[in-house]
Amino acid sequence: MRFWIGNGINKNKQMVEHLQHYGVISSMKVAEVMETIDRALFVPDGASAYVDSPLAIGYNATISAPHMHATCLQLLEQNLQPGMHALDVGSGTGYLTACFAIMVGPQGRAVGVEHIPELVASSIKNIEKSAAAPLLKEGSLSVHAGDGRQGWPECAPYDAIHVGAAAPEIPQALLDQLKPGGRMVIPVGNMFQDLKVVDKNMDGSISIRSETSVRYVPLTSRDAQLRGY
Repeated sequence: MRFWIGNGINKNKQMVEHLQHYGVISSMKVAEVMETIDRALFVPDGASAYVDSPLAIGYNATISAPHMHATCLQLLEQNLQPGMHALDVGSGTGYLTACFAIMVGPQGRAVGVEHIPELVASSIKNIEKSAAAPLLKEGSLSVHAGDGRQGWPECAPYDAIHVGAAAPEIPQALLDQLKPGGRMVIPVGNMFQDLKVVDKNMDGSISIRSETSVRYVPLTSRDAQLRGY
């Protein structure tokens, strides 16, 4: 699904206004954060930053379409309050990790995990150009090379976990690192995928619902990804 093609949208604010117009963004907080973090800083040079479409970023990886980022931010908004901990698995360009960092603020913790070291390096450069740069500098935002299927235990438990690639099933390590009261948003499936909203209840039990049908690249090993699965 795509809400609009380029058609003269050449400003980040216009992109956000379109997402509001189409009803994808209803939260003022999400609109504010997406205006603060300019998507153009996170897409390959020459790419149309504000078109509602995923873009290839190399290494068989993509940056999601703006409407998917908006959807995930809205689903996680209550778990991205100041002071909370957020994990972005398959952090790619660093865009959503930067959005998380702005939302949880300097007292919180936003962690990106990406298994392609070159993408980790370029995502840090992207973040350094963005409004999230001070949070990276002072350490409340960090991006690490690693297998995101294992999460990032060091900063667990997390109030919010976002997974940017489709898993055949929900990795147990991520469920374990989700705080009671926390929420994970993860695409699940092989050919046909659903964006699952996973809530860990205060007693530790898990509730799962499907939000929408999606198409994401697979959550896989680094070697399989580089081979094109």
